[in-house]
Amino acid sequence: MSSDFPPPQQPPGGQNPYAQQPPPGPQQPYAPSPYVTPPQGGAPFNAAAYAPPAPIGAPPRGNPGLAVVAGVAAMLVAAFAYAGIMRAMAKDDGHYTEVGYLALAVGLLIGFALGKIGGRNPVLPFVGIVLALLGVFLGEMVGLSMIASHYASQAGLDISWFSMLTDHGGDVFRQWKHDFDAKSFFFLAIAGLEGFVVTRRVAN
Repeated sequence: MSSDFPPPQQPPGGQNPYAQQPPPGPQQPYAPSPYVTPPQGGAPFNAAAYAPPAPIGAPPRGNPGLAVVAGVAAMLVAAFAYAGIMRAMAKDDGHYTEVGYLALAVGLLIGFALGKIGGRNPVLPFVGIVLALLGVFLGEMVGLSMIASHYASQAGLDISWFSMLTDHGGDVFRQWKHDFDAKSFFFLAIAGLEGFVVTRRVAN
């Protein structure tokens, strides 16, 4: 019995339509974007050369706690240097002459220690005022104790300046108040101002 249906058509060249097609050829590289600017001279991009900006509100540099410790140490050194110079300039009868640059040096040393170590901390300049005033006061108290000890030794009494300061501190303080005048106040003000200004000026 003959069929009226035509035979299936074969693809030309005897190819099998279900056979795996050969892989495509090598892909062409993408065209460069017109919005990207390549580095000049063919130099590679160095991300380390572009440091990120500092974050807003970053903590200030410096160590305020260590600065206070250094300021106290500077205050003690300056106070004893003040006392030693004060004793060296005293007369044999116990009178002494106040020298303004000693108070200036006390504030300078304390402010330098606070500012260099503590950085730009807003509290440290006020700490500089307190330590400078304390340094001048302690220097004068120790200096008066040294002068009184030397004067006592001339009278045949063996009393060290430390014993004079600790055992007779009230008498030394009364002598300090007796000698305190407008010039003494001026020197104290200079020391406090120098402690404040130098702390702010040398801060990193």
